[in-house]
Amino acid sequence: MKNVVLALGIIFIGFALPAQAGDGKKILIIASNLEDMGDSDKHDARNNLWEYAPPYHIFISHGYAVDFASPAGGVVPFMMDPLGISSYTIKYEGFLDRASSSLNPSQVNPEDYAAVFIGGGYGTLFDVASNQKLLDIMAKIYEGGGVIGSSGHGAGAFANVKLKNGKFLVQGKRVAGFPNSTEVEKSWAKQGTLLSFLVEDQLRKNGALAINKDNVADKHEVIIDARIVSTMFLPPAALVAKEMLILLEQGEKLNKSVQPTANASAD
Repeated sequence: MKNVVLALGIIFIGFALPAQAGDGKKILIIASNLEDMGDSDKHDARNNLWEYAPPYHIFISHGYAVDFASPAGGVVPFMMDPLGISSYTIKYEGFLDRASSSLNPSQVNPEDYAAVFIGGGYGTLFDVASNQKLLDIMAKIYEGGGVIGSSGHGAGAFANVKLKNGKFLVQGKRVAGFPNSTEVEKSWAKQGTLLSFLVEDQLRKNGALAINKDNVADKHEVIIDARIVSTMFLPPAALVAKEMLILLEQGEKLNKSVQPTANASAD
């Protein structure tokens, strides 16, 4: 497993292309402040490093500044050893420095951000998914033309986001999140019994066309629908970040193409 992660790390470093952020906007990464799920056995609720560090590397290497935000601000804890690209971005790109000084919701101006990314780990299902200020921030960024991205359990964090029209962000959209079939097999959250909701269930409840292992050929496929980029599991997390940047670049080109030229005559 370690060899696979190291190999992927090398690939990701070479994956950085010279595209740059055009309008100075930043990427907001949202993570949990929780260490455990609050049960007597203290099941791990930390953020998954392997779902946060590779996307951070992709954003930084393409010229985007990145801020972290969390419900309480300050330190956001991570699980998993820093291997491959995770080790690289910690040592050379300031990943942990940024993560350990996350903003609280009152410090976040949604207009400053072009996109939001939320990775996996169980914590966000407990403290982000129910934090109305963070949900409103995500809604404002999306309604301002921004992109929302996630990996694994991250989709559960924005499943409850409501837009100004009263509809859920995910309504009518194809969204991938950690699937029920895997959740109930794993002991990580006692087969899901420690959770207030299962990601796939919550997506469906709020109108999403939830993607799972039964309705997609490749369980690591990146799903893109109406500026939401998502995947079920951790291996494609960096690919989610890259697809988010492609969408931003396409939107930027579209905006430039409709701007009036300096020589255009007035009607």
